[in-house]
Amino acid sequence: MSGVILPGALAGGQPATLGVMGGGQLGRMFVHAAQAMGYFTAVLDPDPNSPAGLAAHFHIRTDYLDPHGLEQLIQRSAAITTEFENVPAPALQGLAAQRWVAPGAEAVAVAQDRAREKAHFVRCGVPVAPYALIETPEQLAAVEGGLLPGILKTARMGYDGKGQLRVATRAELAAAWGELNQVPCVLEKMLPLAAECSVIVARGADGAMVNFPAQRNLHRGGILAVTEVYEGNLPDALAQRAVAATRAIAEGLNYVGVLCVEFFVLEDGSLVVNEMAPRPHNSGHYTIDACDCSQFDLQVRTLAGLPLAQPRQHSPAIMLNLLGDLWFDAQGQPITPAWREVLALPGVHLHLYGKLGARPGRKMGHLSITGASVDVVKVTALRVADLLGLEAF
Repeated sequence: MSGVILPGALAGGQPATLGVMGGGQLGRMFVHAAQAMGYFTAVLDPDPNSPAGLAAHFHIRTDYLDPHGLEQLIQRSAAITTEFENVPAPALQGLAAQRWVAPGAEAVAVAQDRAREKAHFVRCGVPVAPYALIETPEQLAAVEGGLLPGILKTARMGYDGKGQLRVATRAELAAAWGELNQVPCVLEKMLPLAAECSVIVARGADGAMVNFPAQRNLHRGGILAVTEVYEGNLPDALAQRAVAATRAIAEGLNYVGVLCVEFFVLEDGSLVVNEMAPRPHNSGHYTIDACDCSQFDLQVRTLAGLPLAQPRQHSPAIMLNLLGDLWFDAQGQPITPAWREVLALPGVHLHLYGKLGARPGRKMGHLSITGASVDVVKVTALRVADLLGLEAF
């Protein structure tokens, strides 16, 4: 990276502008963080109602590979990031020829492909679940029986549990591969899980790296439901191993930006890596309200070349995901969630993403609950879940 992009610095009569590929909620929260520091923002996303596009100074409404749109983003932006891992890597490569882009196309390309991702984890010395790559009928036939039962995952374009099928026998495996249209897949052996966790790091172009505490996560239906972050949420030695593994993965990629790595905690107390996300992550949303520097603040800093200060968590926190199911009753009729009752509770922070239509399974927002003690936060979070009709945890 050449030079630092200072907030508020005049560039052609306007503050410096930071660009982002993608217009979802992660882009929206990046836009908010950048604007709070004095930057202008530009978003490239084809959706005229994209959450980030509605919040940005400039919304470029084109496809991610549209050459005119990419040129507009280049002309608007001093540096460019991405808010989701499936942005086409060739687009990032083209942008990088003229502007500083973080994370880089190569790191994003690794995260887009489960086979390359797992190979990178192995190179970094981080344990993974036993797995096999399936791209051909011959590889399907050669799968070792010890990998069953397992989970068949598409090598590309999978998220929030999509593109994944559980299989117990060879016949189920063959049928599942057919159901997934015989695209390249990874078969992972199912392991006895005790918990899930994640770690978020931020790494600058100068190699400086900081991290948030290890986050304990609960998924339902393949979608993150609850994140708990406080002292004692995980055994100290386990949390330290997760942080060290995440930092090694980022270092091995020569990564620049915010990176989240998700792990499985096995019943024997061991740790295996699941996957990584080359961007801020749902499990880090609590940092907006519980830390002195959020994951989005760090995304801005890594993109602009600003110093990275180790973030400090000032309050125990629990984050609850808000899916579109909350906007419908048991009969499927539209309702308004109990915001008045929820917001009457101390320490509750509501974040809605500006999405215009709710539907089951769609991430509409999140709630962060903070407080003076872990007990207070847990009691409040369970009360919030009860008021909204969410399953207890």
